[in-house]
Parts: sequence; C-alpha cells; structure tokens
Amino acid sequence: MMAETMRAMVLTGHGGLEKLKYRTDWPMPEVGADDVLIKVGACGLNNTDVNTRSGWYSKAVTEATTGGAYDTVDSEDPSWGGAPITFPRIQGADACGEVVALGANADPSLMGKRVITDAWLRDWSAPMDYSKTGYFGSERDGGFAEYATADRRNVAAINSPLSDAELATFSCSYTTGEGMLSRANAGAGDVVLVTGASGGVGSAVIQLAKRRGATVVALASEAKHADLAALGVDALLPRAPANLRAALRESIGRDTVSVVADIVGGDYFGTVIDVLERGGRYTCSGAIAGPIVELDLRTFYLRDLTFTGSTVIEPHIFRDVAGYIERGEIRPMLAATYPLADLREAQQAFIDKKHTGNIVVTP
Repeated sequence: MMAETMRAMVLTGHGGLEKLKYRTDWPMPEVGADDVLIKVGACGLNNTDVNTRSGWYSKAVTEATTGGAYDTVDSEDPSWGGAPITFPRIQGADACGEVVALGANADPSLMGKRVITDAWLRDWSAPMDYSKTGYFGSERDGGFAEYATADRRNVAAINSPLSDAELATFSCSYTTGEGMLSRANAGAGDVVLVTGASGGVGSAVIQLAKRRGATVVALASEAKHADLAALGVDALLPRAPANLRAALRESIGRDTVSVVADIVGGDYFGTVIDVLERGGRYTCSGAIAGPIVELDLRTFYLRDLTFTGSTVIEPHIFRDVAGYIERGEIRPMLAATYPLADLREAQQAFIDKKHTGNIVVTP
C-alpha cells in the first residue's frame, strides 16, 4: 500500500533560501486520469527554480541573478510566464525515476519504466499554442520530492546505463540548448559562440552544436576549460575577452561567428553582437549577468541579423533529446549530488557557479 505522506522540499513564497521548507509529512500527490506517478530517483537544479523563488523574472528587477531576495518584486509578473504562481509549490523540473502508478489513460507499458520528464506542460489539444503552456515545478508541482505526478505525455522511458543522477542532468538544460540551436537553425558550416559555457545549458549547447556539425567557440572562466575541452569544443576563450575579435582570430582564424547562443546577457552583450557576421543569428535563453542591455540598432539592421528568444520548445525536441541520450550522442555533466534535505546548500552551490555542468538532488 502506498504511503499517505512523503518527504518534499516546499517553496512557501518568493524570497531567499529560507523560503524552502523541508517537510517529511507532505501529502502524496493525487494521480489524475492522464498522469503517471513517479518515484523520484534524482532531480536536477536549474535557473528557473532560483529565478522563480527569488522573483527575478519580475520586470521590477533589473539586476543580475543573485539567488537572493529582492527589495521590490511585482506580484503580477514574478514567474517565467509573467504571471503569479500558487504557493506552496514543489519545484524541480528535471525528474528521473520509476513509474509506480498509472492514471486510467496512461500507457500500461510505462509501469515500472525509468523515465525522465519533459518540463513543458501543454494544452495537448493545441500543443504549439505557447500561450497555453506551463512549467513542471512552476505551474505544477515538480520533482523535489519522493514522488511526483506528470502528464503521461510529459515523460519518456529511457533505456540507458546512466544513473538516475546522470539522467537528471539532461531535460531542462539540453532541451533548452536544442531549442536555441533549432531557433537559430544552426548546423554544419556554422561557427557557434557559446556564452556561459560551463553551466548546464552552456555545456549542453557545446555538445548539441558539435552534434549538428558546427564549429564551437566557448566562453568560460579558465578554471573550467579542462572540463569543457573533454566535450570536443573547438576553441576555449576566457569568459569575457577584452578584444573578442582578436581572440577569435587567434583561435579559429576568423574574427566573426555565424551564431551566438547566449545565456548571459549583461554588459558583454554588445561585444558578442558585434562579432556576428552579416546575416548572423543571435539566440538567447537567459540573462544571468543582467537582463538590461544596450543594442546599437545599426549593427542589428545593417548586418541583417536575426534575433530569436528561446523559452518554450517545440514538442518534438524533448523526444529528440531522449533519443540522443539513448544513442550515446550526448553525455551528462554531473557536477555534484546532494540529498534532497540539503537542497538549500545545493542551490547555493548552483548560484555560486563554481561547478561545471549540473547539480542534482536525490530523495
């Protein structure tokens, strides 16, 4: 018989790490007709968890992501979707675990399978309607708990020798990275410049761009270059070279790139835009160094640049990434594993960004 309560880390409101409360008596989730119940083996951390907790998504906040509480957060737009969320909330988008119960409409073959979760909640009668999307761990309870429910269409069974902790590094970061590269139509013949390359998304973009046949230039602190070199990156540069054109010329023999995959933003934004070739593409899925940037519109229109924001992904991308995992075409970058009860410490380590890749918690 299934227990009536479980352990969970519960977010009680916007603010600092003190808003995360560890509970050992949290009610088990109810399994709806279209749900599966997952016994969580591991769940990865990501920036969405931090930014939602702190309220950084609010337009009232203009500074870099710090993971701390902000003096002013508008109550109307503190989440990724620009709308309030309901508390208490269990966060955690990147769950990996075993299916232990099925709703009436779920595929019976999923029972007992190890699965990973697709974080994008959709209206499945209109799955491409981005205005009707939600996020696992934001608009619905996620994986920072012993058990979690997910829509039957938001899981993929994975046949892989990788551990639960390793599999929990993929979903958010790698689907985000693949979404960015898809929006930018990156492929063979492109030179892709990756900012924030040592983080979960950045290290994913390196691998996914190489998989597409692109040349990859990574910007990251030099202490992390050895870790990134193992991913087959073509050139490694410091986080913010003073003369980016000269650094590119010295490393790859040209001073422009065709694609910028940016998750950093901040003061260096103008520098990376300036090295885009005519007809180049900029794709963005983050602004950890600050959301407010300066853009010379002459650079934008005179060079025929294309800018794409990338958040909600097309439904096939999650399935594509699951296939890459099973075929061994991408590898996990597991930086550290913490017990669920130590999620505050894990999130602080994530915020400090001394790691390469992803951090996960295990219940």
